[in-house]
Amino acid sequence: MFEYAFMQNAFIVAVLISIVCPLIGIFLVLRRYSMIGDALSHASLAGVAIGLLLDANPILSAFGLTSVFGILIEVLRQRFRQYAELILVIILSLSVGIAITIISSGMVHTNVESFLFGSILTVTREDVWSVLLLSIVSILTIIKLYPQLVMLTFDEDGAKIAGVKSRLINYVFAVLVAATISVSIRIVGILVISSLIALPVATALQLRKGFRRTMVWSVLFSFLDIILGLGIAYGIDAAPGGVTAIVSVLMLLAVIAYKETAQARRP
Repeated sequence: MFEYAFMQNAFIVAVLISIVCPLIGIFLVLRRYSMIGDALSHASLAGVAIGLLLDANPILSAFGLTSVFGILIEVLRQRFRQYAELILVIILSLSVGIAITIISSGMVHTNVESFLFGSILTVTREDVWSVLLLSIVSILTIIKLYPQLVMLTFDEDGAKIAGVKSRLINYVFAVLVAATISVSIRIVGILVISSLIALPVATALQLRKGFRRTMVWSVLFSFLDIILGLGIAYGIDAAPGGVTAIVSVLMLLAVIAYKETAQARRP
């Protein structure tokens, strides 16, 4: 199947996604911010709609607007410390409202279904370069801020006392989440991006390894999930987003079953 150019493009993007998503996801999951990733993934639909309206690259427009919403979440988090769930309602209401208004008005003549559910056929060479750029920037930023991110993940108050600029790091991290979501839109689709961010991490956590080993296992499970999802979707002519989500859940259940069986056999 890799004799086709669109499958080559899809495979390259899939590999990049399988690396970036769990690297961001492990910090989101351990900080119990998984739902923020879900809110921003829906917020990216507004960015896609604006990009299509302005005849711009929808991936880059989604990145720009999702970054704004990500920073807005951090600002609102300071205002609504006791009612954190309100932040997600505010962001979802605003972003989905923008998206529905633009799409339903007829100003956008492009079919947005591929952005919602993911599509193998719509991945262009331009998308590959956009995803590659955002992925490289994201990975280099994670490497640069790795010690600070780890400290904030396990002890945010202690990190502040140690002199870590937590607010600035959180803003940067919000932009990283936006970049991760943007690079995943074409293959996975907006509706199930959060599954690729959280589920491989959840699967790796079942192995109960150290932080770095869990990160490596997260990338491995993410790669298996998305490559299997891509191959199955190609074989049955289905949207890769839904198939990848199903594969991710099945992988998680398989690892849980394996761990339970292994524990039951121990004397």
